[in-house]
Amino acid sequence: MLQKMLENQYGVTVDEYVKLERFDALRGNGWLYLISKPAGKEEEDIAELEKIAEHLRNYGDHNVPVILQSKEGHLITEWEKNKYCVLANRQPEEQKKIKLGRKLAKFHERGRRVPFQIERSSRIGQWKSLWEKRLEQMEKVWNGLLFQTPEDEFQRMFIDSFPYYLGLTENAIQYLVDTEIDDEPLETDSGTVCHERFTQKTWGPLNNYMIKNPFDWVFDHRSRDIAEWTRERYLHNSQTYDVELKRFFEEYQSVAPLSPFSWRLLYSRLIFPLHYFECIESYYITTSEQDKKVLEEKLMRILRQSGEYEQFLAGFYQLTDAPIKRLNLPLLEWLY
Repeated sequence: MLQKMLENQYGVTVDEYVKLERFDALRGNGWLYLISKPAGKEEEDIAELEKIAEHLRNYGDHNVPVILQSKEGHLITEWEKNKYCVLANRQPEEQKKIKLGRKLAKFHERGRRVPFQIERSSRIGQWKSLWEKRLEQMEKVWNGLLFQTPEDEFQRMFIDSFPYYLGLTENAIQYLVDTEIDDEPLETDSGTVCHERFTQKTWGPLNNYMIKNPFDWVFDHRSRDIAEWTRERYLHNSQTYDVELKRFFEEYQSVAPLSPFSWRLLYSRLIFPLHYFECIESYYITTSEQDKKVLEEKLMRILRQSGEYEQFLAGFYQLTDAPIKRLNLPLLEWLY
C-alpha cells in the first residue's frame, strides 16, 4: 500500500519494504524513503523544518533527509484516509562506532548558522513560562485530589510526593532566572537546531543507518539537548552513568566549549524534574490499564531514587569537569 502511495502521489518507484524500528521505510534506486505521520504538524511547520534541513545538508550533513513534496507540491499527503509525509535519504552508509558528543556539537554548530528567522519551532527563551505552566496545571490536579481518599497507589504517591517536586521546580526556575540576570550569553549561546528530547537513540542507528529526523527538531539553546541526553543516561543506569557522561562532555567540548551561560542553563534544566512531570502527565492521559501499571512502577522508581538524583545534581559540575571557580558557577546550597 505504501509503495502504491509513493508511485501515485510522488512518482517514485521502489524495490522493497523495510521496517526501521519506529518507521515504515522503502528502498529503491539508491534512496531510502521513510514514511512518517505529520504528528500534529501543519504544512507551514513542515515547510520551516525542510528549510532548516536544507541548510544543514548544504553545510555537509549527509544524515539529514529531504522532506519530499508530492506531485501536487504538498509536504503532507492524504492517502486512504491517512496523512503522511515522506523523508528521503540517499541510502546512507552503515554507521561505524561514532563519538556522539562530537557529532552533536558539530550538528549544533551547523544549526547555529541558520540564515533565516525561525518562528514556528522556536522555544528560545520560553523555558520559564513553559515550566510555570506545567507546574500550575499539575498543582491544580493535586489540589483537587488533596481532600479525597486516594483511588489507587499512583494517586497516593502523587499526593505525597508533589510538594517536594514543586520545590525542586521552583529551584529550577529560580536558577534559570538568576542565570538570565547574572550572565551575558556569548555568541555560541545563540539558538540552534535541537531536539524535542535528545537521547542516545534519537539518531538511530536504525538498522545501522544514522538518520536525523526533522520531525524531532525544535529551535532552542544547545544546552537543551545536552541536558536531556544527560538525564536519560543517568535514569537509564544511575550506577554507571559517570564514565559515559565524562566522555560525552569531553567529546562535545573538543568541538564547542560550553560558556558559563550554557553550563548554568544546562544545570537549571537538570534540576527541573521533567521525568517526574512526564510520568504524572502520561498517567492521567492514558486509558490503557497496562500503561498505567507501567507508569505506576516508573513513579515508584523515581521516588525511590530521589535521594540519588539529589546526589547526581550535587556532583554534576565536578563529574563533568566544569570549571566551577573560573566560571563562577553557583551551586545549590541545600544539596550539600
